[in-house]
Amino acid sequence: MKWPADRLATGSKKSFGMYEEAAKLDAQGVDLIHLEFGRPHADTPAHIKDATKAALDAGIVHYGDFRGTLSFREALAKKLSAFNRLDYGVDEILVTNGLTHASYAAFMAAIDPGDEVILLDPYYPQHIGKTEVAGGKVVIAQLDKANDFAISKEAIAAKITGRTRMIVLVNPANPTGRVYSREELQHVADLAIEHDLLVLSDEVYEYITYGGAEHISIGSLPGMRERTITCFAFTKAYSMDGWRIGYLTADAALMPAILRMAMTEVTHVNVFVQEGARAAVEGPQDAMLAMVEADRRKRDIVVQALNQMPGVTCAEPEGTIYAFPDISGTGRSSQELATAILHEAHVVVEAGSFYGPAGEGHLRVCFGSESEARVAEAMERLSRFFNAR
Repeated sequence: MKWPADRLATGSKKSFGMYEEAAKLDAQGVDLIHLEFGRPHADTPAHIKDATKAALDAGIVHYGDFRGTLSFREALAKKLSAFNRLDYGVDEILVTNGLTHASYAAFMAAIDPGDEVILLDPYYPQHIGKTEVAGGKVVIAQLDKANDFAISKEAIAAKITGRTRMIVLVNPANPTGRVYSREELQHVADLAIEHDLLVLSDEVYEYITYGGAEHISIGSLPGMRERTITCFAFTKAYSMDGWRIGYLTADAALMPAILRMAMTEVTHVNVFVQEGARAAVEGPQDAMLAMVEADRRKRDIVVQALNQMPGVTCAEPEGTIYAFPDISGTGRSSQELATAILHEAHVVVEAGSFYGPAGEGHLRVCFGSESEARVAEAMERLSRFFNAR
């Protein structure tokens, strides 16, 4: 079989952002500070590792339930009810190989060729590839940076057609750092109910919020349980990115197609890793809260420093591990500036244009991916860079 050119383009160089160019300098021994990776800096908490080791020692090494181990799904059901106000039974929960796998299974199960999927711009680029692989068409609803990239009911409504099948949310939002209010989420819910649409909600940053920002799962809003697929992971808050463990929730009517997709791909997720993730859910939350507090301190360092640089302004992120500074005052494109910063300051950031047309004029700076000392050093390098222009 020969793949169509448009499917092959999904894996094009653009999909990797600054990664390949930075990798060349890494190979040359250049001291780069990596603020482009959306990964946590901290180690996985010890009690999670200990539970995984204990599972291995106990012989939990054989095939498990296709949906995930029952004990783990029971723990997740309690967490979903207590934290997310989502009421799902154990058979409406599917354990996956990270959130990437969860959303991929959801796209493949829900999207038919020709279906339209609305992404909010700035968007998470991976969702484009998943839509295209499923045969769907990406439709962009551009958010207004003058309104802090708030969800606009009018902007989304203007993109809905008879072919629209799904609206995709990332909340808290990557790359903008917004935590959507109940009113904003209600705009999406109203449109989904009115037009009989599905909503896929990526909530990987659910615990990483600051100040008075409150994370709300859109599936908890009236009328949204039966039309929302919500995806979660242990990647960010528990510093388990390399563990590849996540899960999704969906109404019983949606689960057979999603489960069939996941079973075809991987059968089921590693069973002893599920024991570690269960310890994350059921065990002490002190380490997770300490990591969020460390991210808050790094956020404050980054925002304060960026706002003192010529041509740069930076809103304070309400959540996630990203700042999204406006660099339009420099007069340079985001990609041009990100490339110059890489080669001259040896700091790796992503161009805002990587996240869609609305991201142009911005950079995405991941303050969660390095230690506090390295983040501070990166800000010193960037200050010298911008003040030398």
